[in-house]
Amino acid sequence: MARIITLTVNPAIDKSTAVAGIVPNTKLRCTEPTYDAGGGGINVSRAIHKLGGTSLCTYFAGGPSGDYLKQLLNEQNIEQAVVSIAGWTRENLAVTDTTTNQQYRFGMPGPPIREIEWQSALKQLEIQLNKGDYLVASGKLPPQIPEDFYEKVSHIAEKKEARFILDTSGEALMKASKSKIYMLKPNLAELGALCGVSSITDLELKPLTKQFLKNHDCEILVVSLGPKGALLVTKNETVHVPAPVVHQKSTIGAGDSMVAGMVMSLIWGKPLSDMVRYGVACGTAATMHHGTQLCIKEDADKLYEWIKEQNPILETN
Repeated sequence: MARIITLTVNPAIDKSTAVAGIVPNTKLRCTEPTYDAGGGGINVSRAIHKLGGTSLCTYFAGGPSGDYLKQLLNEQNIEQAVVSIAGWTRENLAVTDTTTNQQYRFGMPGPPIREIEWQSALKQLEIQLNKGDYLVASGKLPPQIPEDFYEKVSHIAEKKEARFILDTSGEALMKASKSKIYMLKPNLAELGALCGVSSITDLELKPLTKQFLKNHDCEILVVSLGPKGALLVTKNETVHVPAPVVHQKSTIGAGDSMVAGMVMSLIWGKPLSDMVRYGVACGTAATMHHGTQLCIKEDADKLYEWIKEQNPILETN
């Protein structure tokens, strides 16, 4: 059976708290913080676990904060493959202002990664991957990793006949897009950068996605549209899935929950149209809870059933 392996090159410990009003030059009394293992691929692994699946969570970690990150994942019974680094794993902070229900997110850059460290990660992937596995790389690159790192990862996946799923941004996305990718999940701004345009209208969206697939070795393109849901595009199929309206409490990890839902759908053998539906359901479910709790399966399943009822007609071409 195919396995899921996630890759996180810039993990974090996500600290979340709340305060009644954010004002400058004043000591603010926060609620007791919560701590979660975070970073793109780690969030995907955590969400997969919540959905009843299993994955091998591969990530860089260093220092006392890296040890705590391992502890947090051990507590969730997530299988890990740790690439040790000299720098300390970063910590992020999310603060919710309870008077406005607005969330402020502070993301740290992460430690620099030495060549011997990122080369070690690539060698580890070569050992881990088998034919038919899903390799999910999610998150931005930390300092000093070459911008073509995900391109190198793609070549390893192709060599091992594994399916490479990528969710990143910036120059790392631009370079990786030139390689073989099974599924790519950009947002609108990232798709615009890939297509060389500064903005995308509704009328331009589908033609641009088709043009992208024509010019790139990418099998499945899923464009995240935020509150408008997502657009699935392949050479033979186009499916738009609107997102349900829910009471949002946090947007942290929504994209990673969406990826987790889609990967689990592939493992379950669902058609691509249902894959993107369940992905939108999981992404939306993640916004219903504070902090970085990610999606809860019960919520995701209910939202998925609602989406299927509201979105029964699919567009193919």
